[in-house]
Amino acid sequence: MNQKQFLALLGFAFAAAWTTLGFADAVLCLLGAGAFYAAGAYLQGELDLSEVQDRLRGPGGSAPPYAPPPARPRARVR
Repeated sequence: MNQKQFLALLGFAFAAAWTTLGFADAVLCLLGAGAFYAAGAYLQGELDLSEVQDRLRGPGGSAPPYAPPPARPRARVR
C-alpha cells in the first residue's frame, strides 16, 4: 500500500466516523490514532524525542521561546 492509498483509506475512515459518531468524536479518533502512531514509532526507534524538541525550538537553538518583559519599578503609595 502506497502513501496515497493509505491517505485515501484514512480519509474514508474519518468520513465514516464523522457520519456515524459526529465531528468532535471523529477528531478525537484521529488524535488517538496519532498518539498511538507516535508511541509505536518511538518504541520502534523511528522517533527521537530530542530531535522533535530541537525542531520545536526552531533556528534559535537553546533560546527560550518567551522572554519575560523587563521589570518596571513600582510606584510608592503613601
